Amino acid sequence: MPGPLFAFTLSATSRYGFWTGPLLILGHGILELALILTLVLGLSHFVKSDFVTSVVGIIGGAALVYMGFTIARQGWRKAPMPLAASGIQTKRIVLSGILVSLSNPFWLIWWATVGTTYLLWSLDLGAAGVASFFTGHILADLSWYALVASIVSTGRRAMTDRVYDGLLIFCGIALVGLGGYFVVSGIRFVWS
Repeated sequence: MPGPLFAFTLSATSRYGFWTGPLLILGHGILELALILTLVLGLSHFVKSDFVTSVVGIIGGAALVYMGFTIARQGWRKAPMPLAASGIQTKRIVLSGILVSLSNPFWLIWWATVGTTYLLWSLDLGAAGVASFFTGHILADLSWYALVASIVSTGRRAMTDRVYDGLLIFCGIALVGLGGYFVVSGIRFVWS
């Protein structure tokens, strides 16, 4: 489902090229592997906590608003289109995959419900079952985001600076909107 990671992938891939998509999923996968290990070790009650969901919504939403504002501002200021990511930028992209995923409360809700159910089913098959579940899940994410990154990076060659700036503004506004929604939802969740 399109969400913050999708919008961030569109924006970052248009700036740094194809490998941005797989690098973001590397970060996303690192976070999911850490969460799976945490769940397997018995901390699933923490993930399912209403308070944790609210806090993730509020803090994560605020982080998305900031990221979205920053991306939209780059488009508004007509940032030059970079052609490739440096080694330092590669580390930032992987870290962004972790942070964008973590800032999305729906990611946590998915893992507290559907993801935990799949994980429990895979646990019936032992470590091989969990490894198979994780591998299949991450390969599905990687396949989708590699396709998206391929389409965006290929289209980048035909993209004018004006279209690029518009894409940055659109993705930035989308992240601000999602972040605002997450903050409001987190606050409502705490007060209900």
